[in-house]
Amino acid sequence: MKTHDFYFDLPEELIAQTPLSRRDASRLLVMDKATGVWEHRHFYDLPDLLAPGDCLIMNDSRVLPARLLGSRIHSGGGLGGACEVLLLTDQGGGVWECLVRPGKKLRTGAQVSFGENGELTGKIVGEMEGGNRLVQFHYSGIFLEVLERLGQMPLPPYIKAELQDRERYQTVYAQANGSAAAPTAGLHFTRELLGEIEGKGVQVGYVTLHVGLGTFRPVKEEEITDHDMHSEYCVLPQETAELINRTRAAGGRVICVGTTSCRTLESWAGEDGHMEAKAGWTNIFIYPGYQFKAVDALITNFHLPESTLIMLVSALAGRENVLAAYQEAVRERYRFFSFGDAMFIQ
Repeated sequence: MKTHDFYFDLPEELIAQTPLSRRDASRLLVMDKATGVWEHRHFYDLPDLLAPGDCLIMNDSRVLPARLLGSRIHSGGGLGGACEVLLLTDQGGGVWECLVRPGKKLRTGAQVSFGENGELTGKIVGEMEGGNRLVQFHYSGIFLEVLERLGQMPLPPYIKAELQDRERYQTVYAQANGSAAAPTAGLHFTRELLGEIEGKGVQVGYVTLHVGLGTFRPVKEEEITDHDMHSEYCVLPQETAELINRTRAAGGRVICVGTTSCRTLESWAGEDGHMEAKAGWTNIFIYPGYQFKAVDALITNFHLPESTLIMLVSALAGRENVLAAYQEAVRERYRFFSFGDAMFIQ
């Protein structure tokens, strides 16, 4: 199967640059995965589309303000030119895998400073294959509190507008710090909408998958099976595993909110769909031909052409169905990507 099989023409002006003032006012394209038939709704209609006994599985990862803007430190001790460090993965002991700019100036041994009076400093202690750096940070107090003061949200590269309220790039149920990007299908939920859903007899469970920037990495290979899928850390708690098993046994639907929740469940599901608590790294690559073990339905945003995410959606609903629905979304001027509208594939 070719990467170009997942191409569609997307006008640039349909890429949402800012969130709507009301989270659940987004449009919702509802599609039957068996027939490809769709209808146009709004996200606040979601409770009407769910049934008692269904369960929603959501990713509670919280985005770190992981983009740090500062200065290089000269060997003599003074400050030099501007630099940018983007935190990717916590290696422990104050060491993080990072993306850095300018890469040519930030080799092993180089030092950087952020905030007034060097509130946070770092030293490049290693270089990884692919160009990422290992940075040893030095600070006083609690690192996450320092980040909250000094860091900025690491918005995707296709968003050029400045984010006025950085909580709008967090889900309302975000708990576990660790993502470099938001699990964006969850951005449409409000606490009121979740209350309405639970009031219908739909149970909500949580997993954690810390989204890495690899989710934005384009597929460059002609054959999709040649693509080297990125790894992300995910956790399936015992109570969520039990919820999924109960739901399946009772004939309810397991509905994932976002491709990250979907990847978590499919990574740890047994061949018969049975779930047990587990945590670890996953590099599962889901594309057409994949047989889903645990997931019955999916709430997801509209994804990039030729991306691993549109391949996952196509595995669930069929490539032709998905591309036809995307063409309809373009015709109807839906908003695309992180701050855009949503699909419910059932």
